[in-house]
Amino acid sequence: MFILITGGSKSGKSAAAEKIAVSSGLPLYYIATMMPYGDDAHEAIERHRKMRSGKGFETVEKYTDVFEITIPKRSAVLLECIGNLCANEMFSANCKNAYEKIFRDIELLNRKTGLLIAVTSQVGEDGIVYDSGTMEYIKELGKLNARLAGLADCVIETVYGIPLILKGEKLHCL
Repeated sequence: MFILITGGSKSGKSAAAEKIAVSSGLPLYYIATMMPYGDDAHEAIERHRKMRSGKGFETVEKYTDVFEITIPKRSAVLLECIGNLCANEMFSANCKNAYEKIFRDIELLNRKTGLLIAVTSQVGEDGIVYDSGTMEYIKELGKLNARLAGLADCVIETVYGIPLILKGEKLHCL
């Protein structure tokens, strides 16, 4: 099963994703995609480590090429987050088409797991026109989110900590 969780900044996406993963009863893996650059990144990483503490997650730091990770078939994988993964792939020296590559990588990762929960962010809704690199990132992430939503069995948007089912059946743990 593939679950995509989206929402704005600090909307409760991670908490909902962790709750779903933990309730699965499967071995837990957390794929961390945030590169630890700068104070804000270090603070976010530490906050997420504290949230997962004591829940049984094995953390795998993988900033690109997430399909390469070896994970037991019967496991729950929390991939956080697609926005970071998109930026990492787009701005790496070797990537020509990040959108296609990331989608393919997530398809392959999904086939390896019992449950894949991917967290993404809603960007580009503020109406601000940014520099060309940022606008390209917003466009690519938006396309990727739409395509992943099509692939997903369940799509959840979190709003003020409330998970709203946009696609699929309501999950018993929410």
